[in-house]
Amino acid sequence: MPESTEFPPFRLGESRFDQGSFYGRLRHFLDVIDPRTLFVSGRRLNECMKLLDQFKNGTLPPGVTNGQLWKAQKIKQAIIHPDTGEKIPMPFRMSGFVPFGTPVVVGLLLPNQTFSSTIFWQVGLNVLIKRAEHFSPATRILVQRFIPFPAVASANVCNVLLMRHTELSEGISVLDDKGNVVGTSKLAARHALIETSLTRVVLPMPVLLLPPLVMSLLERFTYRSWSRRSLLLHTARS
Repeated sequence: MPESTEFPPFRLGESRFDQGSFYGRLRHFLDVIDPRTLFVSGRRLNECMKLLDQFKNGTLPPGVTNGQLWKAQKIKQAIIHPDTGEKIPMPFRMSGFVPFGTPVVVGLLLPNQTFSSTIFWQVGLNVLIKRAEHFSPATRILVQRFIPFPAVASANVCNVLLMRHTELSEGISVLDDKGNVVGTSKLAARHALIETSLTRVVLPMPVLLLPPLVMSLLERFTYRSWSRRSLLLHTARS
């Protein structure tokens, strides 16, 4: 594919893909979570930041292509925090979500987990594991099956608040019907954070609440069927 088609004219701070279409937004987020950016060296990062500074200052050397600029911006945005300018630790980068989050998800979905292993994957605090020994069997089963939802929901809410807390003090841009910025609003930022947090709570519900409920119903149905079958066999023998 020609570079002119694959890489449009470079725009500093903007997305390489068309954000007005679903496919463009999908490609944008696939680009954001690209795990290859985790292996970028410090030297390569500095080169990318220097290249972008040169573009911003109008001192770009001849021969630099749009592809080089888009790749440099991708690397910088994946590693450098936009507010502090500091490097983001790898587990907390968007590109680290899959490689660092997968072991936790696998741990949560492992079959036949003990109560301690469930607590370990969700909280990871030894003090809670020690206190868990005093829980009743019914409470242990309840925690094993339903603790993933509040844990994941709480983590999602904390993630939203930690990543966007500056919006509460600085506000967010307010647009008119034509998409023009008419000002900033702290109230709009508050509503946006509340709605986003509620969405992050609702989204994992089908995955984390329905399976335990279905399994409980199936176990109850299986137990009743087994009890009736045993009763019929006992009656037939007698």
